[in-house]
Amino acid sequence: MNQQEMKSVIEGLLFAVGDEGLDAGHIADVLEQSPKMITKLLQEMKEAYRTEQRGIQIVEIAGAYQLTTLPAHAPYFQKLAYTPTRGTLSQAALETLSIVAYRQPITRVEIEEIRGVKSDRAIQTLAAKELITEVARAEAIGRPILYGTTRQFLDYFGLGQIEELPNMEDFSSGELNLEEEAKLLFEKLDAKQLSIDDVNE
Repeated sequence: MNQQEMKSVIEGLLFAVGDEGLDAGHIADVLEQSPKMITKLLQEMKEAYRTEQRGIQIVEIAGAYQLTTLPAHAPYFQKLAYTPTRGTLSQAALETLSIVAYRQPITRVEIEEIRGVKSDRAIQTLAAKELITEVARAEAIGRPILYGTTRQFLDYFGLGQIEELPNMEDFSSGELNLEEEAKLLFEKLDAKQLSIDDVNE
């Protein structure tokens, strides 16, 4: 594998792990290269992103490398999150929100294990709408973020506390899948402000 191919793999790895990031040693283990080589490639990638004026960047936080957007673009992301045409939640976001509500505190990996698919974008959407937030860090390798619902989530659904959520057993059965259970949950909450129309997040 040449260096350009390794950079491509590194980019994919950083995208896959999302905000948890990866340190150079972990990437080196995956690619079977030295940490020194990986650090060199990461620095080259960071410089290339800058000179090419890409919409993403590689940052190092507490020894872990992450792919992030540019701070200068923040106003556009806020506009995207709150524009009326993006006011609804996709089925993926609703499923993720129901999992967080009932299983919190929970990590992204645990959410994905339940859903069976990647959930980065759904989590980002819910966080942007302030329905979920980081509540702690798990005592595990990499200290992954633990997510929980917010006060705004409770206000949105007219709940005084999280314990007032409907009992899953009241409307769940072994014959229902996650999509159906999420729909039933939000119908029971009478979530008129949220749509379960399948739109892109």
